[in-house]
Amino acid sequence: MDIVSALRTFLRVVETGSFSAAAHDLDVTQPAVSRQVAALEGHFNTRLLHRTTSGLSLTAEGERMMPMALRILEAVEELGDAAGSGGTVASGKVRISVPAPLGLFLSERLGDLLAAHPKLSVELMFREQSSGMIEERLDLEVRLGSVADSSLVCRRIGWTTAFLVASPAYLARKAPPRQPRDIKDHECLCYNRAGEANAWSFSNGSEDISVRISPRLTACSAVAIHRAALAGAGLAVLSHIIAVPDIIAGRLIPVMEGFQPSRLPITVVYLSRRNMALRVKIVLDFLTDTIGQDPSMCASGADRPWNG
Repeated sequence: MDIVSALRTFLRVVETGSFSAAAHDLDVTQPAVSRQVAALEGHFNTRLLHRTTSGLSLTAEGERMMPMALRILEAVEELGDAAGSGGTVASGKVRISVPAPLGLFLSERLGDLLAAHPKLSVELMFREQSSGMIEERLDLEVRLGSVADSSLVCRRIGWTTAFLVASPAYLARKAPPRQPRDIKDHECLCYNRAGEANAWSFSNGSEDISVRISPRLTACSAVAIHRAALAGAGLAVLSHIIAVPDIIAGRLIPVMEGFQPSRLPITVVYLSRRNMALRVKIVLDFLTDTIGQDPSMCASGADRPWNG
């Protein structure tokens, strides 16, 4: 039995959820897929998949095998990369989970990376909350704020910059807040990131000030809050990525500029430093370099492009 091929087939079955879909993706017959999975189960003398009329699911043993199988295949892929073209050819798909604003920022810049690596592909998954990296089969995930999971490898690659904004129509109805305590008199639109929908944090340069809010609208998507702010529904804290073009155009107005929203660390997390496939390393380096080149995400502070 070719155990590497069998492991690859097993993972594809888990990813697609069926033998027939895996067979289609691998360009083999369904019986061939079934034989490979059965051979793998026979080799390890354990059942890896529950097969029922409603579909497939992993057994406890299959759950334990998944991360190990991923590491083995990544190591094999890395060996192949190193053996060909001086180790400079990256191939395969890299799955990345990112918050939506950052995903939009990256999608405008990924073209050059893909052009430089013709055998590389990237799947961007827009997620506002942390994911299960093994269950979601993620290679990399970008998280905002602190990372509580000590089992993950973390690399800080930048800092957020955000602005408290409102539309001209909203500010024609209500005077803009001048300091954090004034926010209680306003309609608040809250991006509900990881369940954080009851407080905003601001900094005056020397201290952070937390303000309790009772939002009139919450959404788990920053893009939805952005659109509500443009429509005049209230105040919103928005990333510079989506706010700056509208600030420049006058569609949104920054308020309370003496108290900017507190900056959060931007961190890339992944499962292990060991056996990182070349395809993943190239994308990780791309993320680090791309975010590091943006003045509003580097450690030194935020530019004000609409002023200059």
